[in-house]
Amino acid sequence: MKNLLTVLAIFALFNSFGQVPQKMSYQTIVRNAQNQLIPNNAVGMRLSIIQNSPTGTVVYVETHTPITNGNGTVTIEVGAGIVVSGVFNTIDWSTGNYWLQTEIDPQGGQGYSITGVSQLLTVPFAFFCDDALNAGNGIDTAQVINDSLYVTTSSGITINAGSVAGSNNSHYVGEEFGGGIIFHLWKDGLGVEHGLVVDLYELSTSQAWSNVTNVLIGANAKTIDGFTNSNAIVNQAGHTNSAASLCLNSTNGGFSDWYLPSRDELKILFDRRFTMNTILTGIVGADLIPMGLDTPYPTYWSSTETGGGTQATFVDAFWVECTSASKSTLKMVRAIRQF
Repeated sequence: MKNLLTVLAIFALFNSFGQVPQKMSYQTIVRNAQNQLIPNNAVGMRLSIIQNSPTGTVVYVETHTPITNGNGTVTIEVGAGIVVSGVFNTIDWSTGNYWLQTEIDPQGGQGYSITGVSQLLTVPFAFFCDDALNAGNGIDTAQVINDSLYVTTSSGITINAGSVAGSNNSHYVGEEFGGGIIFHLWKDGLGVEHGLVVDLYELSTSQAWSNVTNVLIGANAKTIDGFTNSNAIVNQAGHTNSAASLCLNSTNGGFSDWYLPSRDELKILFDRRFTMNTILTGIVGADLIPMGLDTPYPTYWSSTETGGGTQATFVDAFWVECTSASKSTLKMVRAIRQF
């Protein structure tokens, strides 16, 4: 029986008007025949670029010997391995479609037994545009606008060449990073990248928002920033335990800056539930974000206070809507952190 392989490919492109890096970032999760992750182990990889069809002409082949991390994940750069045949930088992306074939030997050798084939979509567009620019083949500019690649020909015609979401970021939604999984990214006014990371595990399935249930905290517990809200909750007079304190005291993943998400942050997390659960499924012991298909629906506390001091906001897993409930109500708790 062939070993099983779960593949997540992430393709690195370029900034507006910038030079396209002639390589692609590729990440995969390696499992054995029993569907078990293979952590902290050297694996052999052979990658092939195939033209026209999944069984077409092989134009480039390279090998890698990466080491999986603690969750069985490896990350490599296609175009930066040991070349077996072909020249990566001279691939003519304008001539037909291309596929990436992945073969793996979990034992670290060359007895490749795992094969996955996926079509390359956006990346060839970017490489083709870069090649055309350098060769003067009629494309005057290539730029990224709102996560889409636009090319302008010498005749002034602008074409949307496809999505390149995340091309201007060093991280991506769904990346295992910082003790959990990235579920949101943005850049501040200085262009510095930030993100939100969800914990791999539930901290509680039955926790009150706070033991202080009838005193208004006010504006400091109603911000969009869950870290500010969480600290306002635990600093309240008479506080002894809360959903926020569970998060602030957590050291999961080796980090100590977890907090209870605000209503806005929690809503973003649930809107990305498909991506998160796709990644969490491949991590041994991780808790999926529930779909809420059975009653009573799972509900999660946010750190956002509402009402006159007796209620706070939660999100239900079925409707994915924000509602309020008494602070004494028992609900689930999932921590997040920011970078």
